[in-house]
Amino acid sequence: MPLPAFTGQLGFKRAAHLLHRASFGPTKELIDSFSTLTAAQAVAQLFQQPLPDPVLPIDPITGKEWFYSGINPTSKGDFQAYFKGWFLAQMLSQGIAPNQALAYATREKVVFFIHTVLTTIQSKVDDSRLLYFQNQLFRLFAFDTSATAKVNFKELTKKACVDNAMLKVLDGYLNVNGSPQENFARELHELFTIGRGLEGVSLPSTAQGDYFYYQELDVQQAAKVLSGWDISLDATTVVNTLFTSIDPDTKLPRGKVRGSANNASSHDNSAKTFSKYFGNKQIKPDPLLATGGNATEASVLDEVSQLIEQIYASPETARNICRRIYRFYVYHAIDQPLDDAIIASMAATFIANGFKLQPVLEELFQSQHFYDAAGGVDDDSFGGIIKSPLDIMMGTFRFFNVQLPDYITASADFHAATDGLIRSLSLMGMNFYDPFDVAGYDAYHQYPIYHRSWISTNYLTQRYEFINTLLMDKTDPKALTIDLVAFVKSKFSNAIAGDAKLLIIELAKYLLPLNENLTFTLPDTNAGLTASRLNYFLTAFIKSPQIDVDPEGSWTFRWNKGVDPETVRNQLKNLFNAMMQSPEYQLY
Repeated sequence: MPLPAFTGQLGFKRAAHLLHRASFGPTKELIDSFSTLTAAQAVAQLFQQPLPDPVLPIDPITGKEWFYSGINPTSKGDFQAYFKGWFLAQMLSQGIAPNQALAYATREKVVFFIHTVLTTIQSKVDDSRLLYFQNQLFRLFAFDTSATAKVNFKELTKKACVDNAMLKVLDGYLNVNGSPQENFARELHELFTIGRGLEGVSLPSTAQGDYFYYQELDVQQAAKVLSGWDISLDATTVVNTLFTSIDPDTKLPRGKVRGSANNASSHDNSAKTFSKYFGNKQIKPDPLLATGGNATEASVLDEVSQLIEQIYASPETARNICRRIYRFYVYHAIDQPLDDAIIASMAATFIANGFKLQPVLEELFQSQHFYDAAGGVDDDSFGGIIKSPLDIMMGTFRFFNVQLPDYITASADFHAATDGLIRSLSLMGMNFYDPFDVAGYDAYHQYPIYHRSWISTNYLTQRYEFINTLLMDKTDPKALTIDLVAFVKSKFSNAIAGDAKLLIIELAKYLLPLNENLTFTLPDTNAGLTASRLNYFLTAFIKSPQIDVDPEGSWTFRWNKGVDPETVRNQLKNLFNAMMQSPEYQLY
């Protein structure tokens, strides 16, 4: 049964909630606009429009692209950092037409979500081109409502099995007949697809090597199915390093079989028998695809397809993937009743739509549950997730329209800026595209901590320092900073900007997740923030010039008359620092 739909107008709080969760953060104008829409109208703007592919970045040293041509293998540039900086620009919809920018950012968040599931470790892959082509593979499958049956998460899983980056990160390229390497087969079951069940719920005791939804035997047999692949880079020339195997569906490079297309000599060509959880099914070479009893590229790909079809035939696979969606976009806590209601409904939609992600997301973002609008709900998840360092950074940039240098016309400046952003993400606790292990970033999977992984004393300090640096006066013309005076002038009327309390209440609507019925006086029982919290912001804002006898009146005079601009600027810095370094700003 589909999730019950929310049919009313969104309003400010729900509009901000949707835009923060579904994309990398909204502008003030987007929240204003979406507040008048229904959930269905909003989702149409997020998902239902054609989007361009990204423009390839160029090497600032040579001025040329390198992903497809492979012409710069001897350049001294840090190509992996170039790739990561370029991906940050995609999240910001850098260079994208304004009418497409929000949907573009929504797609890029799905791309990042897929990365958190089918995880890559940059330091293990150690090749920017392998990282890029996997990223582009995820992008091709992110918006998947295409009528093409081959565009869905199940088919993406098949493609991932022979993706060059995945072959590298989980040692699939070392998996050969007679010497099986089980890393990928193990993580394929445990992390990427079927999983080990709902965390925190005890399953019936099983024998050693029995994981209730699959067994050690299944890992071993899957490793045989997946044997015989290698990275498809041909490094026989110094100037050009080309890929020798291209997927006919995606037109992207993929791995190659060892041996030749007509004789995959390193593949285990025996029949593989699986456990009771898969009906003791056998996967064996299709004699119509083999050549003289030898495995071929076609027969090996067919075995991979059979394996993934077998895994997705288990209802638990759809549930496990929908749990990952739920934890990423809604909330980390899933108990058995929620699993049997919400997750089961999402999984039913996932299966009914041929394992496409987009129908699940569209239904979720239109549901009463997402907005906690169902009858009897007295607790909600607004402000329930701790923002990742990436969400803090991208959301702040998007709200204040902070622009990176153009990565084509000013590529050296662009990469200098993004190198700094990647370092900031690391200081805040996210090794971007380089999680510690193949399970991915702890916040998205590690029971029971989940998103609390993002916060420690040191990480929180670095979050605050990131905000403080953005709000500093701009001395370096290339520095990424925010002109707060210009921002307030362009976004708010003088009647609001000139009234200290009104400005704080108005900013809270856009910056903080709990922002309804705000008041500076008691009682404040129905307010999203306490009166003491609002008065803390007010004190930080207008009471720093201790000589002011009437701080609120003095602020109004300075703002409306345009006098003492240095004090005005410093007061705004104090206000935004107080609000954006608050615990509330760390949540969405």
